[in-house]
Amino acid sequence: MMETSTPRAGWQRFVMLALITCVLALSTADRATLAVAGPGMSKELGLTAVQMGWLFGVFAWAYMIWQLPAGKLVDRFGTRMSVFLSIVLWSIVTFMMGGAAWLPQAFAGLLVLRFLLGTMESPGGPGAARVIATWFPSSERGFAGAVFNCAQYLSLGIFMPLMGYVAFHFGWKHVFGVMGILGLALAVVWWLLFYTPSERKRITPAEFDYIKNGGALVDEGANRRGGPEALSAEPAINVTQLLRTRMMMGVCLAQYCISAITFFFITWFPAYLVKARGFSIMEAGFASALPAICGCVGGVSAGIVSDWLLRRSGSLSVARKIPITVGLLLSAVIVGCNYTASNSLMVALMCLSFFGKGFGSLGWTVVADMAPARAVGLTGGLFNIFNAAAGIITPVAIGYIVQMTGSFELALAFVGCHAGLAIISYWLIVGPIRRIEIHSGKALPPAPIVSTRSTRPNKSI
Repeated sequence: MMETSTPRAGWQRFVMLALITCVLALSTADRATLAVAGPGMSKELGLTAVQMGWLFGVFAWAYMIWQLPAGKLVDRFGTRMSVFLSIVLWSIVTFMMGGAAWLPQAFAGLLVLRFLLGTMESPGGPGAARVIATWFPSSERGFAGAVFNCAQYLSLGIFMPLMGYVAFHFGWKHVFGVMGILGLALAVVWWLLFYTPSERKRITPAEFDYIKNGGALVDEGANRRGGPEALSAEPAINVTQLLRTRMMMGVCLAQYCISAITFFFITWFPAYLVKARGFSIMEAGFASALPAICGCVGGVSAGIVSDWLLRRSGSLSVARKIPITVGLLLSAVIVGCNYTASNSLMVALMCLSFFGKGFGSLGWTVVADMAPARAVGLTGGLFNIFNAAAGIITPVAIGYIVQMTGSFELALAFVGCHAGLAIISYWLIVGPIRRIEIHSGKALPPAPIVSTRSTRPNKSI
């Protein structure tokens, strides 16, 4: 369907994008508090590398377990309420972690709190997928998904130095207190500013028509206002139906591999700088910001390039797969850090690797492109299960590798190999990227999505 309005019709969609990006940035920072507080915490509480690996990983166990319920929660109650409750609850849990030293069994108590943190953060991913799908036409989803994906880099670039400063000057306990308070403040901002297109609070008619005609699923909330009968007007889509599609499985496998690279940076990277490279914890906090900034630049660049490719080619497959491939090839240079003794060169390689990882991280954009209209939250939840699985395996695996080998060299090689596996998945498993259609309990061949800014036919690769 062609657009009837210009992209300058309004800007409310970008306000909503900024809000969900801030939410995901803070959630990433809260799960990374342990990475910054870890060196001081492990020394004071007597925690081993393996125990730290399990503390990193237990978050992802909870995050994975609760993804499908969280996706259904977002589909049922909407993005505004679900994300608000999520922010409030995870902020309280983060604040409580600062009191770990007073627990009778610190390690066991931290395991429980990290599990609760993963549980409370679980609506964030499905909520973000719904924001992109409901607020953005297909011609802008590459940019929107890339900006949202930059939340993790923004988090590392802004909050890592802040947390490093707090830990260095005030102690590791205060890191959790500061982040918990920031979370509660953000919850208030979210509640006051966020709304859906169907509510039409501040969106202009021109912008509403622009995003609707461009393929945005603007009717979030219509079913909920219609009551239980409206919700059951069509058969519910279940996970089994989604898993029957080759495209869904290929995208999920690739996301697992991409997330393995992410979880190295938000869990073990500060420890790598301190233990393997001799940085102080404050130096590690600021050094962590450099790759994060590069990742942010890469992520935004990927969105711009992807949307440009979509306009030029008319093919979602070309527009999404080419940036993903180029970015992941660059991210594999992380292995080169094993072959230099120069800390400056090591940081430069990490920056290039994280730039590539950001450039190749269009997974949430692909989810918004392919998710069935009635199950955007559920699709996002299923997708995020594989994201969380990387968070379970990667930190624990690195913990064992470091403890057994006494170095990070094999750990970096382990992380770098995931880039190649993700490329293989996108080119050999995913197939053409299109909207999944499910009717009468059966998954049908995906319907093509035509570029809204090109008259060229939709091509697939």
